[in-house]
Amino acid sequence: MRLSRLHRYLLSFLSGILMVIGFPFTGSVTALLFVAWIPLLVIERDVYERRLKSSYVFIHAYIVFLIYNIGTTWWIYFASPGGAYMAFTFNSFLMTLAFYLFHFLKKKQGRSIGYFAFFVCWIGFEYVHHYWELSWPWLSFGNAFSIHPSLVQWYEWTGISGGTLWVLAVNVLLFILVERLIFKKQPLTGNYKLALALAGIIVFPVVFSLYRYHTYTELQDPIEVVVLQPNIDPYGEKFTTGVEGQLEKLLRLADEKVTSKTAVILAPETAISQGFFEHEITQHPFYNLILKRKSTWNKSTLFIGASTARFFPKKHSRASRKLRGGGFYEAYNAGLLVNEDNQREFYHKSKLVLGVEKVPFSNWLPFLEELSINNGGASGTLGIEDRARSLKTKKHSFAPLICYESIYGEFNAEQCRQGADFIAVITNDGWWEDTPGYKQHMSFSRIRAIENRRSVARSANTGISCFINQRGDVIQQTKWWEPAALRSNINKNKHLTFYTKRGDVLGRTSFIATLLLIGLWIFKSLRGRMAKKN
Repeated sequence: MRLSRLHRYLLSFLSGILMVIGFPFTGSVTALLFVAWIPLLVIERDVYERRLKSSYVFIHAYIVFLIYNIGTTWWIYFASPGGAYMAFTFNSFLMTLAFYLFHFLKKKQGRSIGYFAFFVCWIGFEYVHHYWELSWPWLSFGNAFSIHPSLVQWYEWTGISGGTLWVLAVNVLLFILVERLIFKKQPLTGNYKLALALAGIIVFPVVFSLYRYHTYTELQDPIEVVVLQPNIDPYGEKFTTGVEGQLEKLLRLADEKVTSKTAVILAPETAISQGFFEHEITQHPFYNLILKRKSTWNKSTLFIGASTARFFPKKHSRASRKLRGGGFYEAYNAGLLVNEDNQREFYHKSKLVLGVEKVPFSNWLPFLEELSINNGGASGTLGIEDRARSLKTKKHSFAPLICYESIYGEFNAEQCRQGADFIAVITNDGWWEDTPGYKQHMSFSRIRAIENRRSVARSANTGISCFINQRGDVIQQTKWWEPAALRSNINKNKHLTFYTKRGDVLGRTSFIATLLLIGLWIFKSLRGRMAKKN
């Protein structure tokens, strides 16, 4: 059975649409992801079997992933049209390269190694996509199960790479079954072993996860936390209303919920919208307003988002910018911790949003800073922490995550290894308006809870603010675009899961395996050339 050009294009569109519908909040029919790759694999098989140009695989894969990227993250446009176009086109290109590498290795080394390459190339790509200059791991397929935490309790061992492997394995086995039954006309009775293996791969993870979900019990070690949602319009009120007025709105919400038992209060990203040098904070009226109100909260700890800067006599990093009077400064998307005794500590966001907070490759091409996107009062590349770190008060320790950081599993695991009792997420998702973006973002925090078995407290400027337990269940949440405050007792936890201790072993192993496969192909090619010369 041969595919016509029309068939290939129709299958490309089908594969992309199935991926979109299977992703959270752009369809949320997660089961479709278990068949979404099959049309693309059918196209690849047709090109491989008929020895057509490999460029066909590239073209059709690009169509699939362009549909996937646009269909699931179109909401980026509201925050940054230029950033959206870059994300759609370039991320689709990177995904296409990963799929094309599988096809290339299959073509050069045969089907067996080829389908092994399919797994390691894709999982390895998703892993590397967390770490390089163009990092954008939002669309990793393991993230799709964030809306079904009861099905992926085994993420405490594998992280999201386990979910991606699950999706790929089911698709490949189903594809092989389709290939045998339709293309090779084999009877179903002759493929019962394959059918049993397929059933096992689908059912076993679900059964194991449901058992773990229903038997997992949190150790009772409660801490009372309050999360605030002031609902400041990021496109208007945030930059037209004075910082004291915005803080007063925030502090009134805290007054309604804080009790004598409240240990930690979380306020959203850039809640202190006025930029300031960190060493000058005591000179600002807004800080005295915070301290005055905090004095009525029985020694609670406050963690609040802010836009800050630091002075350096010499250039400190690529984020350093010259001051007219001499020296340099770095701007930060920061969190301000004011502990029980009003001692201050600043935390700087380390995982920066491309274009908005970081200009990729500007270490090597400094002129790119001039082309950066200006958003939220920050222009060009922001400064970051030297490493992932947790924050400690006299009685507690937590993992601070500012906005985009909450989609980085190993980064969060490193914070938990440092002794974090729970996870605190502060964010401002109002840039995306009422779209799937803020819902997806909140949902990914459920994965962090499972991976590390840590409760999550989340403060979002316009929503969704929430509390998540250690199984990934949302136990309280606010509505979108409404001022609100929540209070809850969440359990602390010091136990380290396998994922917390070891990180994404599957992702790292897949990346190394991909390099070995490429090395093997290079070795065989060189040996073949030498044999011809001799």
